[in-house]
Amino acid sequence: MGNHTKKVGICGKYGTRYGATLRKVIKKMEVTQHATYGCTFCGKNAVKRQATGIWKCGRCKKTMAGGAYVLSTSAAITVRTAITRMRKAKGIEV
Repeated sequence: MGNHTKKVGICGKYGTRYGATLRKVIKKMEVTQHATYGCTFCGKNAVKRQATGIWKCGRCKKTMAGGAYVLSTSAAITVRTAITRMRKAKGIEV
């Protein structure tokens, strides 16, 4: 196996190819897609990416739809807060 990479982390597999800026962008995506996330159903930190946009909890076996590289995208969070604000304005409880 190769040597331990201190700075480049998961992008060490690309070596000197593709340029530093592109490798930094890829590193951010690969780190987030391989991370585990908290499950909204059982509360455990056990949600992992199955495929693009498909996330599955290893504990309660629930399958969720999410972003390609992160479970909840910034656009989804914005929409969720807007819907909550509108419901609160109408007086509907969740």
